[in-house]
Amino acid sequence: AGISAESGLSTFRDKQTGLWAKYRPEDLATPQAFRRDPRMVWEWYEMRRGMIAAVKPNPGHFALAALEAWCGERGAAFTLITQNVDGLHRTAGSRNVLELHGNLLANKCFECDKAVPHDIFDTLPLGSPPPCPCGKSSVRPSVVWFGEMLPPSAIQAASRAARECDVFMSIGTSTQVYPAAQLPFDAKAAGALVIEINADDTPLTADADVVLRGASGVVLPALLEQLAGG
Repeated sequence: AGISAESGLSTFRDKQTGLWAKYRPEDLATPQAFRRDPRMVWEWYEMRRGMIAAVKPNPGHFALAALEAWCGERGAAFTLITQNVDGLHRTAGSRNVLELHGNLLANKCFECDKAVPHDIFDTLPLGSPPPCPCGKSSVRPSVVWFGEMLPPSAIQAASRAARECDVFMSIGTSTQVYPAAQLPFDAKAAGALVIEINADDTPLTADADVVLRGASGVVLPALLEQLAGG
């Protein structure tokens, strides 16, 4: 989450403001909340989508996209595993992205779980979730809510990438939200070099082979410059 905070996006658990100040994000990001008041939940996510539309990827995002290209030029695989739902990695040019918690800019049906194209909104009034073409329920944001499982294909691919990699970089994460928090430890156990890039200590710090202190938007471009120079 830290990498997008450098673009000006608040992290999920930051204090709510304005009309939403009396709510906790945890009370809005659940299937139960959507069943209880779908319009309120939808409006909150529309607000968050507006926040994403107002920002751009920062140097950390662009550095990761450039690092993927650098690896590709040398025949090396590169996998970007993110818990962020803002899509800024793809906007910056990253291609092989595993979005463990989904994507806030995409939609799916609340019941049938199938993806719903965004053009369904063109003929519908704003402010409430549109009905899914399946006729069974409403459209919801395609993100993982509290009480829901991560997409099996994404977490399985992330676990495989961690176990098979030569270098694992943990960037700007608290290493406290599981199952993603387990990935660097799995990489370490499989023999990978583990690099932590973070402004603060985390549960991973003591086990990391290399610890680089600072903001990702500063450390990653500097690291990329060193690689290019080498």
